[in-house]
Amino acid sequence: MASEHGTSAQGGLGRRRFLALCAGAGLGAACTASRRAEPDRPHAPGPTAGRHRPHAPGPTAGRLRPEAERDAPGTDDWRLGATGPRDAVAGYADRVSVRPGEPFGLQVSTTAASFRVRAFRVGWYGGRQARLIWSSDRVPGRARPAPRLLPRTRTVRADWPAALTVDTAGWPEGAYLLRLETDGGHQRYVPLIVRSAEGAGRTVLVHAPATWQAYNHWGGSSLYTGPLGDYASRSLAVSFDRPYDGGGAEKFLVYERALVVLAERLGIPLAYSTGVDVHRDPGVLRGARAVVCLGHDEYWTPQQRAHVTAARDAGTNVALLGANTCFRRVRLESGGGTDPPAPGAGAEPRTVVCYKSAFRDDPCYGSRPDLVTTDFRLPPAADPESSLTGVLYEGYPVDAPYVVLAGDHWLFDGTGVRAGDRFPHLVGVEYDRVSRGSPLPEPLEITAHSPLVCRGTPSHSDSAYYTAASGAGVFATGTMRWVEALLAGTGELGHDHGMDGRTRAFVTRTTANLLRTFALGPALRHAPPPRPDTAAGYGG
Repeated sequence: MASEHGTSAQGGLGRRRFLALCAGAGLGAACTASRRAEPDRPHAPGPTAGRHRPHAPGPTAGRLRPEAERDAPGTDDWRLGATGPRDAVAGYADRVSVRPGEPFGLQVSTTAASFRVRAFRVGWYGGRQARLIWSSDRVPGRARPAPRLLPRTRTVRADWPAALTVDTAGWPEGAYLLRLETDGGHQRYVPLIVRSAEGAGRTVLVHAPATWQAYNHWGGSSLYTGPLGDYASRSLAVSFDRPYDGGGAEKFLVYERALVVLAERLGIPLAYSTGVDVHRDPGVLRGARAVVCLGHDEYWTPQQRAHVTAARDAGTNVALLGANTCFRRVRLESGGGTDPPAPGAGAEPRTVVCYKSAFRDDPCYGSRPDLVTTDFRLPPAADPESSLTGVLYEGYPVDAPYVVLAGDHWLFDGTGVRAGDRFPHLVGVEYDRVSRGSPLPEPLEITAHSPLVCRGTPSHSDSAYYTAASGAGVFATGTMRWVEALLAGTGELGHDHGMDGRTRAFVTRTTANLLRTFALGPALRHAPPPRPDTAAGYGG
């Protein structure tokens, strides 16, 4: 029997392994290796409702203040070179994020005699996509011991001493790639967010390090598989005190970077944060025009969800540019995930706890059901994510065309699309749909309704838009490939799943319409309201 997102006892590709393969190559036939335990909720599509042409956003969008960094001189020399052997160089920061001017420690292990660090800020920069902000002197190299394993939760921790302390004085807010460079020519990234203290009047980009860490297999274990590649020996808690595997920043590069570049190119006022920071302090959301969750943002705490929901209810628009968003309920702790969190604990959270199908072993089970770490939709404190997102995660793996339903929607203004237009391979590798059997915000409009077959079962992926009582708009793409599609046909990611330049142009214009409109404030004041049409998609 399969465990969720893991491998079955009989073998087969687990979810993490499948996603890793999809990130490195084009996706083939859909749903041939699924091992997901949760049932599908297939529905038969109904007839398409009639449409009318709404008014497009007005010219005020063109008067938005451009960000100061947008057209600053950039560099082409920010991409990663040869990584070399696994032990050639690796590192991690002792903070997920810092505010400008705050120092952080950088822990590095290398077999080289010395190394240096360059900090690149990701942005538009006239198309070069990064700017060199800081470089270190040469630092003596040292190979650090193998990581240790906390046996109760099978948590891998490097716990290396700091190789250097970095002062971020003068660093602009934003998303950074720290590139470790050895004297032997080997390189790896360390991601870091220089977060904004406030987001009032701005669009807040929320990066997803908890999800990055959930999939991180450095040291032999993640929240999906253990040292033998099996689900049963997976970690129940994972630590930020270790490097990321591979090149050091794959999840950021695939699911987040292209959106950062586009948002800065548009010149809308931006703020930067992470889900970890929104969990701890929602201050960055107060007065924000919009919150943007990026391409793969699966792991949320109940506090993060409550804070984003409260922002929506105060008039902040919410954009969900992936699939599987807010699916897992986690805890962030400073320890190893073996004890219930102490009330008011204020230590830096360095552990992501998620017992998943072993939730009865969670120390909060029986005493704090609201903090038990499993899927949001499951007991003991079931609260399906659709009440916030408007859509419900249904499954993987899938590869299907994206099919426009509301061709006259303001989101698609200037794209030239009509109902029924298709964009091959844009739906994948995971997908969401509107589910009328789950909490469903109203009024909600399905803007794309894409037929697919997953594990032999017909279903649909939906893009959906709704407005809250506050006037805030919420848009969910319903596909995990949306941010990837911003680079489709360019070869920048080394793959494009078969998506082409036409798809890139469509997704880029649609995303620009969304960001510009959401940057004006509560969407209901600046764009036509949703036209309730779930019956059109699913009958009844």
